[in-house]
Amino acid sequence: MEKKELFERVIDYFLKEMPIAETELIYKDPFELLVAVILSAQCTDKRVNMITPDLLKRFPTPAKLAEAEADEVFDYIRSCTYPNNKAKHLVGMARMLVNDFGGQVPDHIDELQKLPGVGRKTANVIASVVFNKPAMAVDTHVFRVAARLGLSVNSKTPLETERQLVQFIPDDLLPLAHHWLILHGRYTCTARSPKCKECGLTYLCKYYADNRLVK
Repeated sequence: MEKKELFERVIDYFLKEMPIAETELIYKDPFELLVAVILSAQCTDKRVNMITPDLLKRFPTPAKLAEAEADEVFDYIRSCTYPNNKAKHLVGMARMLVNDFGGQVPDHIDELQKLPGVGRKTANVIASVVFNKPAMAVDTHVFRVAARLGLSVNSKTPLETERQLVQFIPDDLLPLAHHWLILHGRYTCTARSPKCKECGLTYLCKYYADNRLVK
């Protein structure tokens, strides 16, 4: 099957099966999502959603967070992964927002990546989710699902996967496609025991063809 046709069939499937797909992180504005995404690195959205209410009640704006010290922030996020580093990143991010961006979260990927704790994946999430930019964030779920379906081929890095995906997914669908692949990877195409029996994409799936998994 040609690559273009494969993408078209996968897109058609998700448009029918998952017409609405959104982040599971709870937020009210760009700053809150930025905080949540920084915390979500190697941590579950469920855990982040447990942490952010108290954290954001204490530090509801970039200005408030910029006034804090990392030790104080640590007390609110100690239950997430790598709390020491994330506390430093959150304070540094807030201070840069205040000092360099007028307290506003920038909408450009290059500017977002200047912020402490913000890599390309996080920048793409903010750009696509908040600002509806044609960006494809590649986390572990997207990386795995894209490879298994054959949407990415011989990709060794998230950036390689991103570049392959954006070649064939229309710009207007990229923000939605990002969530399709994440949610499919989180609940169906799981890392250790993919639920192939529940998946409507097995007839297209390279991983399924190679392994004939029926769990």
